Amino acid sequence: MELLPRSPAEFGSARYWDRFFRQRGQRPFEWYGAFPELCPVLHKYVRPRDKVLVVGCGNSELSEQLYDLGVCEDIVNIDISDAVIRQMRERSAGTRPRMSYLLMDMLHMDFPDAHFQVVLDKGTLDALLTDEEEATLAKVDQMFAEIGRVLQVGGRYLCVSLAQAHVLKKAVEYFSQESWVVRVHQVASSGDEQQFVLPVFVYVMTKFRKIPGSAAQILEICHEEQDKPMRVQSAEQLVAAVKNRQHYALLCSQISKTPCREQVSLDLCDKESGKPRYTLHLVDSPSVKPSRDNHFAIFIIPQGRETEWLFGTEEGRRQLAASAGFGRLLTVSLHREQHYQGMAGIQAELSGKVMELAPPGLPARQQVPFLSVGGDIGVRAVRHCASSPLSGDFVVEDVKGDGTCYFRRLIFLQNRNVVQSEARLLAPTPLPGQKKRRKDKKKASPTEPAGAIDKSYLCCEHHKAMVAGLCLLGGPDALPELTVLVVGLGGGSLPLFVHDYFLQARVAVVEIDPSMLEVATRWFGFSQGDRMQVHVCDGLDYVAKLAAEAPAQYDAVMFDVDSKDLTVGMSCPPPAFVEKPFLQKVKNILKPEGVFVLNLVCRDARLKESVLGTLRAVFPLLYSRHIQGEVNEILFCQLGPAGRREPSELGARARALEGALRQPGRPWDSSYVLADMLQAMHII
Repeated sequence: MELLPRSPAEFGSARYWDRFFRQRGQRPFEWYGAFPELCPVLHKYVRPRDKVLVVGCGNSELSEQLYDLGVCEDIVNIDISDAVIRQMRERSAGTRPRMSYLLMDMLHMDFPDAHFQVVLDKGTLDALLTDEEEATLAKVDQMFAEIGRVLQVGGRYLCVSLAQAHVLKKAVEYFSQESWVVRVHQVASSGDEQQFVLPVFVYVMTKFRKIPGSAAQILEICHEEQDKPMRVQSAEQLVAAVKNRQHYALLCSQISKTPCREQVSLDLCDKESGKPRYTLHLVDSPSVKPSRDNHFAIFIIPQGRETEWLFGTEEGRRQLAASAGFGRLLTVSLHREQHYQGMAGIQAELSGKVMELAPPGLPARQQVPFLSVGGDIGVRAVRHCASSPLSGDFVVEDVKGDGTCYFRRLIFLQNRNVVQSEARLLAPTPLPGQKKRRKDKKKASPTEPAGAIDKSYLCCEHHKAMVAGLCLLGGPDALPELTVLVVGLGGGSLPLFVHDYFLQARVAVVEIDPSMLEVATRWFGFSQGDRMQVHVCDGLDYVAKLAAEAPAQYDAVMFDVDSKDLTVGMSCPPPAFVEKPFLQKVKNILKPEGVFVLNLVCRDARLKESVLGTLRAVFPLLYSRHIQGEVNEILFCQLGPAGRREPSELGARARALEGALRQPGRPWDSSYVLADMLQAMHII
């Protein structure tokens, strides 16, 4: 401990370093980055004939190792400590004739201009740039100016650093403004022998002649497993990329020592594009009794199934880990923008990386199993990509579900783990990776629908509950002239089902985004007609206009509209749709015996209670139906207690209604039982 400086300023003091090296003696001191770790990077940028300057050499063995292994011999080492220079001269005397040690301050060097091809700095910049005070920054500017002066054009300044944000930012900004090419390498760690938890980096600054008036910057980062560098656009992006690697190293260190109390999530990005390729969730199960074979497993989630409750929620993943019987389970989601070479390819790609996330106590050379559903990675085909000013980027994709069914989904990419709309396909064209039944069968274009939509099947449980709520209106005889307003189109499954099964119902749909009408029509089998009309406008304005001009005209009003504001703890509907003045307008457009059906998705308990309170203030009778395994809660609101139904009465109405809807020759999903949907409904 007595070797540590009393203040950061002492790192720049020759007196401190003389005392440091006298007390330490002949033992080499490596701040970080042993030679075996640094060698792969140094070999790329130091050639045997280069003349190399090592600034702040200390008593590190780096120069000696470069010399002895034949990487380079013409090496000049400088330091401000007379004690260490004398030590190092003695160590190399007679054995390394072409290497020299000079007592010299790197801020004021005696070398002529353009004298070296390489300047090597191992920890010296980190030791100097201990703060961002004006005097410190002036010294760093002087250091950089001297390095630039003694380097030839095309020469490299190699700086080994822990890459603290202010150090990296200063170096990148200075040299990029001088028109130098800046590349940052992450040094591969040496496992248990690594001295620091944080990874070590090498900045490679290549000198080019400064072009007056040019603002072009070449900034690159090269991770430890990469040979090809990745270009970034700004110093801020470069600092952020390095910070991500540092956070990852800290995470790996932490979880290698202790189990995680909370689930950990991280993205592994594609080496070429930098876009997320895998999303990992790490789940520890303390209740699992450890044995040799159940410490750790990797679970590959089939493509298209990452949104399912078991894989897409914390509780679902917790149950998955417990049922798998492993102390630590790492779930892996595959991204739709990426291409994968099957399960074997994924296993080969991830096997090294996932071991960095292994739990404490994993036996040496333990084989870690890769698990999945059905042993494959699933099937996903993106049919359509587009962007809307209102909805942002979105995709339409076909995926294989559990079993032999295929589904079409609409996904808003700002919330990519939520399925906005979903429909089952009747006879999909074989997707990539699937065998065709007939050799002459034409393959669908990615821009054309791959199969007919099964309009009899409601994929979303909350849609099934919303339709079942129509039982509150009366028996089958009361429904032929049903008038329904649906706010929020999406893929159109909900209004389509009402239109197709309530044969005399008239359905009006309000959708604010014209892109969604195009998507529903082209990709989800939606169509308009005499009994189905879509109004492209704001639902708030449409309801307000109806309340003023044509009140009491709807038997049912259904809200299934998402919020674009992800900062609010309620993703459906937008807050304005549940404010009291607007709810009064909704009440005004309902017939006296009508029902208002609301899909509520709210994770904020206080906000949810406030919404329920507002609804009770407007609608005297309020039923609730929670969707199992989801955040969704369907609320059924009526105008008076006269509409209150006992469970037995609702069950009878549901069975009668279902009997009326199940007509010969009309397909019906046998798993959809209206009475079951109403069974869990209760008054709140």
